[in-house]
Amino acid sequence: MTTTPNIAIVGAGPAGLTCARVLQRHGIEATVYDADTAVDSRDPGGTLDLHADSGQIALEDAGLVEAFHALARPESQAKTRRDQHGTVLAEFTPGDGDEAAPEIDRGQLRTMLYESLRPGTVHWGHKLVRATAGRLEFADGTSATADLVVGADGAWSKVRPLLTDAAPEYLGVCFLDTRFDAVDTRHPEVAALVGPGHLFANDSDGRAVIVQRNSGGVVRGYVAFRAEPDWHVQAGVDLADTGAVCAHLLREFAGWSAGMLPLITENDGGYVPRSFWALPAPLTWEHVPGVTLLGDAAHLMAPFGGHGANLAMLDGAELARALAKEADLDDAVTRYEEAMFARSGELAAASNAALRKFFASAETPHLPPDHAQEHRNYETRAAEYRRRRETA
Repeated sequence: MTTTPNIAIVGAGPAGLTCARVLQRHGIEATVYDADTAVDSRDPGGTLDLHADSGQIALEDAGLVEAFHALARPESQAKTRRDQHGTVLAEFTPGDGDEAAPEIDRGQLRTMLYESLRPGTVHWGHKLVRATAGRLEFADGTSATADLVVGADGAWSKVRPLLTDAAPEYLGVCFLDTRFDAVDTRHPEVAALVGPGHLFANDSDGRAVIVQRNSGGVVRGYVAFRAEPDWHVQAGVDLADTGAVCAHLLREFAGWSAGMLPLITENDGGYVPRSFWALPAPLTWEHVPGVTLLGDAAHLMAPFGGHGANLAMLDGAELARALAKEADLDDAVTRYEEAMFARSGELAAASNAALRKFFASAETPHLPPDHAQEHRNYETRAAEYRRRRETA
């Protein structure tokens, strides 16, 4: 930049924090605004696998590779697929030195990124209620102006309407969050089923349990089934009544074997409802001066493939690099957006299709991809990505 722009980033998730961190490493300051009152004020969710060709490249740009590896769990790349009877359909165990997609808890990642920033960079407790070109208005009555507004504010972005009328569409699948604490001692059956990494179990009629090892002896996951977002209203189930939700799930999963049911019934907390939505893919827009989007705000997609957070972090790093390299603000944003559209569109469409296929009725459960090949692909694309950047 020939002049120092006033940059406002809305959202202190992985995308926004990565962008701010890489900007600071290039000597460019940004202010991050987030509705949360602190970095740890809410449950951040479960675990993420950071891919060598995206999330890990963003961490390289952020200078946080060593900090990441101090927290990451490469052994948790292991995956097992079972049917509703507990029969193992496929297994993947990462080889020695496989660092293609290590796991890290979402909360650990967010805290690591936040603590890498200069004090005062993030303004907590700032819930955005209105965004216009160059101006942000918050629920507490304060406002801010900026030369560039970066919407990293997730699925229901308040910044996105400045660029596109596109809105998230429901994917037809509801998830209920589950959690198992001190799993190896308190829930040995669950621990044995999950192993060191992930367990994907599904039947042939669109029901599934997806659970993952987290740090600290915790397993977190989802009980999933095809339904409308208000399924509990139609079924007369009070989501605050854990017993009633469990009873409903036992009826819903009646065809599952007794050995698989602890994944559903031994939940240590409430069943937290989720529903999955996605933006049309591929999604593009005409460049609008002074505003752009990162992560879910730009390309909300199904979680299958684990691309969402990885692309979000790469978005943040690539926008920061473009802003540091280009002399003109609009040229930098245009360069970023063109590259972001190209890399996110196909992955978003494929992730959404994979979720629909996984939860479709079929005579037999769908088998997983070849994870060993998938990891080799991550490494190959990472090497290609670095070569392109060196010659750009």
